[in-house]
Amino acid sequence: MSIKLGVTGGIGSGKSVVSHLLAMMGIPMYIADVESKRLTLEDPLIRDSLISLLGSDLYRNGEFNKALLASYIFDYPENLNVVNGIIHPRVKDDFTQWTHKHTAFKVLGMEAAILIEAGFSQEVDKIVLVYTPLNTRLERTMLRDSTSREQVMKRIQSQVNDEEKMKMVDFIIYNDGETPLIPQVISLINSLG
Repeated sequence: MSIKLGVTGGIGSGKSVVSHLLAMMGIPMYIADVESKRLTLEDPLIRDSLISLLGSDLYRNGEFNKALLASYIFDYPENLNVVNGIIHPRVKDDFTQWTHKHTAFKVLGMEAAILIEAGFSQEVDKIVLVYTPLNTRLERTMLRDSTSREQVMKRIQSQVNDEEKMKMVDFIIYNDGETPLIPQVISLINSLG
C-alpha cells in the first residue's frame, strides 16, 4: 500500500516547486487546485449543484463564468463554505480513484494549499508544510499575480496561518531563499522509508 503524502503551504510558499521536485524524484503528484478546476468544468454533480446555486449563467456556451462564482464567494465570504461543500467531496473521491490507479508506487503525493482547511489531511498519511516567511510570500505573489499587497494579504488571512499549521504537520520544508530545497526533499523521501 502506498504512503500518501500531503504537501501544503500558503500562497507564495513554493509548494508547487516542492511538488515538482517530488515528481522529478519519481513520486506521482495529484495537484488538487488543477484537479478541482477540471472537475468544476467536467463533473456533472458539481455542475448541477453549482447551477442550482447560481443559475445557468455559470456555464454558458460551454464556458465557465469564473467572475460570477468569484463575486458569489467574495461578496459573501460565508458562501465559500457552500461552494467548497460541493467541490471538495468530489475532489476527495477523485483523489481516491487516482490513488487506486497508482498503487504500483511506494509514495504518492497530493498538493493542496488548503489541505488542512479542506479536510484533505484525513486522506493522507503524512503532511509536509512548505514554510516561507510572510514578506517573501507577499513579494512572490504580488509579482506572480500582478496584484496588490492588500489583495494578497486578504488571501493569506483566509487560510490557517503557517505557525498553526506547523503544529499539525509531520515535516517542514523551509523555502526561505537560503536553505537549499533539494537536500530537504531528499531527506523527506528518505524519512518515508
